[in-house]
Amino acid sequence: MTKQTARDGTRLRAGGQRAGGGRDWLRAATAVAAVGWGANQFAPLLLLYRAELNLSATTVNAAFGLYALGLIPGLLVGGPISDRFGRRRIMVPALFVSLLASALLVAGGDAGLGWLFAGRLVAGIASGAAFSSGAAWIKELSATGATGGANHGPRRVTVAMSAGFAGGPLVAGVLAQWAPLPTVLPYLPHLLLTALALSLAMRTGETRTPGRAAGLWQALRVPGVRARTFTTVVLPLAPWVFGSASIALAYLPGLVRDRLGGHALVFGAVVTTLSAVAGILVQPLARRMDDPHRPRRLIGTALTIVVAGLLVAAVAAASTQPAVVVVAVLVLGAGYGCCQVCGLQEVQRLARPDNLAGLTAIYQATSYLGFAAPFLLAALEPIASPGVLLVVVAALAALTLAWTTRRAGPAEDAEPTPSLRTDRELA
Repeated sequence: MTKQTARDGTRLRAGGQRAGGGRDWLRAATAVAAVGWGANQFAPLLLLYRAELNLSATTVNAAFGLYALGLIPGLLVGGPISDRFGRRRIMVPALFVSLLASALLVAGGDAGLGWLFAGRLVAGIASGAAFSSGAAWIKELSATGATGGANHGPRRVTVAMSAGFAGGPLVAGVLAQWAPLPTVLPYLPHLLLTALALSLAMRTGETRTPGRAAGLWQALRVPGVRARTFTTVVLPLAPWVFGSASIALAYLPGLVRDRLGGHALVFGAVVTTLSAVAGILVQPLARRMDDPHRPRRLIGTALTIVVAGLLVAAVAAASTQPAVVVVAVLVLGAGYGCCQVCGLQEVQRLARPDNLAGLTAIYQATSYLGFAAPFLLAALEPIASPGVLLVVVAALAALTLAWTTRRAGPAEDAEPTPSLRTDRELA
């Protein structure tokens, strides 16, 4: 049988039939999870670096924030380029870059702050390229065997990212707390997982072929960014994805640190993991609420959970009780998981095959603006108490809920999800 290529760049079997890659989506998901692991493993080590390298809180937070500085251009460049040249052609280099990031962080434990800054910046670049191309790759590979137009891609992407976000900080935090070489051993599991993910990714079928020759600027242009649903529903929703998650993992634990004694490091690791696990466990609810003809159901459910989580967080801030923080983290993590699925579903209904990763990248870049929430809340604490500030944030989430549910409409014009074949099946 001979290879053929559709106009949109996806692979076809002889006779022009589209098809899929079976369980290949699991291999692509492993790659996304490995990069997510590398992205979040640094979070529970912030207190460790403050002590080991005698750094101020501002300096450590700057190192943490450099991740976003690399992430956003990684998303905005990696997504459109993968639409043009292929998913695997972006994912495999992204995995190598993720390996490099952990190696730089290992060096930072002895060589100093500059290596930590470089490691976090490089980790952001790897994550941006991997998450944009990986989300599209999983979606395309998930089309295999889907019945009745089912779209499993957004939930699988969310689970893959959340699994990495959960595993990285938990393992790194435990190793940093109790294992020897606390600035080295926490990174070794990521190096091993990424090596495995590289092996799997290189054996996973490509779902797109290189497009026609074009200049870089043309390749980076993304059709669909001005669509009404994208600008009035997807973009307003997006910051609440990681806004809710970052408040849970970066802001709330600091409010109760005085009650944690010598277990602050492990508490931070556990809280980060619980947030991601809640994002996974909420997926059955997201699946039940998802209806392309009634998008208000999932949008309303997602943002209602975020509002509830912020109100519980306000109670936690007022009481400074670690147990209440854990409850707030679980609810906010569920809100993150629902919002992520909702945003990806809407993007994938709007996108065509030739702009899927690019449009996903713009959505994801907007979603990562939510990581600014903990820093803004901390900056405003001289004006109001944390509890009051969180109530104000809950009110903003409620306004977003009202706006997006009013603007969301049925997706009669949604493009059907094509089934795809990987190139191993084309011989």
